[in-house]
Amino acid sequence: MHFIDVILPIPIQKTFTYTVTEDEANFLQKGMRVAVSFGKSKMYSALVFNIHQTKPTLYEAKEIHQILDETPLVNEQQLQHWQWISNYYMCSLGDVYRASLPSAFLLESETIINKNEAFTEEAILTDDAYLIFEALQHQSQLTIHQVAAILGKKKVMPIVNQLLKESVITIKEEIYEQYKPKLVKYVRLHPAYTSDESLNKLLEELARAKKQREAVLGFFQLSTSKKPIKAKDLETKANVSSTILKSLVAKNIFEFYHIQIDRIQFKGATNDLKILNEYQTKTLSEIKESFNEKEVTLLHGITSSGKTEVYTKLIQEVLDEEKQVLFLLPEIALTTQIITRLQFYFGEQISVFHSKYSMNERVEVWNNVLENKTKAKIILGARSSIFLPFSNLGLIVVDEEHETSYKQFEPSPRYNARDAAIVLAKIHKAKVLLGSATPSLESYFNAQQNKYGFVELNRRHGNVQMPKIELIDLKEKQRKKEMNGHFSDRLLKLIQEALDAKEQVILFQNRRGFSPVVACKTCGTSPQCPNCDVSLTYHKFKHELRCHYCNYQRAMPSSCGACGSNTLDNKGFGTEQIELELKELFPNFKIGRMDLDTTRGKHGYQKIIAAFEAREIDVLVGTQMLSKGLDFDNVSLVGVLNADSMLNFPDFRAHERAYDMMVQVSGRAGRAKKQGNVAIQTYNPYHQILQQVATTNYTEMYKEQLQERWQYKYPPYYRLIKITLKHKDYNKVDTGVQWLAKALQNSFGEYVLGPTAPAVSRIRNQYIKNIVIKIPPKQHLSITKKQLQKIKNTFEAVKDFRPIRFITDVDAY
Repeated sequence: MHFIDVILPIPIQKTFTYTVTEDEANFLQKGMRVAVSFGKSKMYSALVFNIHQTKPTLYEAKEIHQILDETPLVNEQQLQHWQWISNYYMCSLGDVYRASLPSAFLLESETIINKNEAFTEEAILTDDAYLIFEALQHQSQLTIHQVAAILGKKKVMPIVNQLLKESVITIKEEIYEQYKPKLVKYVRLHPAYTSDESLNKLLEELARAKKQREAVLGFFQLSTSKKPIKAKDLETKANVSSTILKSLVAKNIFEFYHIQIDRIQFKGATNDLKILNEYQTKTLSEIKESFNEKEVTLLHGITSSGKTEVYTKLIQEVLDEEKQVLFLLPEIALTTQIITRLQFYFGEQISVFHSKYSMNERVEVWNNVLENKTKAKIILGARSSIFLPFSNLGLIVVDEEHETSYKQFEPSPRYNARDAAIVLAKIHKAKVLLGSATPSLESYFNAQQNKYGFVELNRRHGNVQMPKIELIDLKEKQRKKEMNGHFSDRLLKLIQEALDAKEQVILFQNRRGFSPVVACKTCGTSPQCPNCDVSLTYHKFKHELRCHYCNYQRAMPSSCGACGSNTLDNKGFGTEQIELELKELFPNFKIGRMDLDTTRGKHGYQKIIAAFEAREIDVLVGTQMLSKGLDFDNVSLVGVLNADSMLNFPDFRAHERAYDMMVQVSGRAGRAKKQGNVAIQTYNPYHQILQQVATTNYTEMYKEQLQERWQYKYPPYYRLIKITLKHKDYNKVDTGVQWLAKALQNSFGEYVLGPTAPAVSRIRNQYIKNIVIKIPPKQHLSITKKQLQKIKNTFEAVKDFRPIRFITDVDAY
């Protein structure tokens, strides 16, 4: 008898055993998928984990339905990495399997298939496939169960797979279209017409062609603003049609160009890597030296010091050794800018992988990496790209390694991509470079302890000085009545100066919407969300109240629901309100906004970033998305509207995060030629963190925070595991958490914190309770986890507690 152990894409603790024939056992390899039935009638794509001849003792092994792959889809190194993730983050292998593979690979009997409207060539279909195609003409969707019923056979997975490959059907998911950069058409004069004489001659020539002459005159009127001129704008300004512009281009008077091409012309037309300046060269050789001894090196480079250029040199060297490179970024918004930069050097060798890509694109990238194709030599992606099937990784670059976006919170596996990447590199014997202007305390601590190599780059590129940072005291300004809305007179003056100099401004406010709280002046009641314990945020654009946790929305009421008087008042302010205030204050300038509400679609980021780069937006208001490593060469002023909201936060990392965010945001100023300005409005200008931001003093902040962490027993000295219980019945959660706290205290004593209710203690009608376990430096991590797993098993064996959701989050920060 031959058996295989498989990983099922469901959260069960163990692998499951099925029986196979001898031929199948000889054909199968680790990492292939097989279709198996599990439970009463469900079919899953399971992954072969082991092939052996030991019969399971506790149950009768079923047969598999069929084999889905001809070659392994997942390789040995990945399985090794998955096991580490599953052990370290205390989740099942099934969770990791589900998170890793693009969902097209995870067909199951409940999968819903739809027809692809674009498909027309019916002639190529086999009989079975045609039957399904036929059925989809009459029904809008089918499940795989129904397909089996139509064909009257059990083995339908291969047929469905085939149909997916040939794009006859789509699987029900959000399918995003492929990204194509949007090219905007701009107009400029032909280089032949630079002198005044040639221009006069030109206007004489066009004396007869009245419309063409108008177009040229319109062009001169627009060109006084020194901004690039869009073809569209010229058409409306001069009131001419596009054909007239085309005929002027044909006469070699105008030229069309697109902003995409335009960017490359800034850099000179060669695509060789940039020549590094002396500081960058020194840094590069220091990194290489440190790689001789250490696997991981931390690069602490101040904002705009040209870290990306150093990365490109390293990447090139790894590519010359015929190895793969993984470039991790925290935020999808960032990938758009870095893609254009890296493609400029490496062209076709780059593949991009993140959640906004359609399923088919993700499958394609997966296969390219698996087969080690040239177009997948460099993978650029967000955190999920650590799961791709690399076979010979040479280097992992983790850019902006301090970012919280590297940590996954929901669903399980709740991994941290930076830490998981370091383990992945170990399996491949590759090197890791962590880069950041504000490294996380843990990484900096590891570098100080000599666990990581450490390299500094502390000159900005082109020797531009660090921005001048000034703190504006809001208490003082309000007392002297020098405020205009949410702007101090000083900030408005700075904005005006920047705009007059034709420079751009970024304003930062970490709250979206118009105002976070709406309250009644008469009785003080404010509208609450019915499903969560939070007050609703007012969004002016749609005139509605909205919950930022569960997306509940309703129209803004005209009178108070409690006492009926119509004295509703707004408190606090978000990006939307700032945008509207700016439009009144600076009516002649373009104001843009970048937050979750404006970047909903796949190209949301793209459009806003492209418009800002093309200088169509003068002032950009935004939330933390703005602080992520973006590079705009014309920004001379960055304003932080209220620094206090970031500092007064119930979290042991609040101060570190506030420092990171403000330094990163201010790093967006003055990147190209001259020194930029940063203005930070605050009620508490003497706060230590703000003083450290003003002097950009990282080491000072690090020492002070480290002192506090040691005193109060937090990471990097102590490790944390956070346990969250959720259920819609408050009493149930409460009894459950009390029982659990006692059980944990018996094992871990004083290191158990809680149980506590979080600040928002009910979300989507689920009540939440937390317990945190601290693990002292000397205590063994894996033994602690085993103990915790035992307690969890006992907890889940109690009938009353079974329906409660039990979430374990290791390193929950």
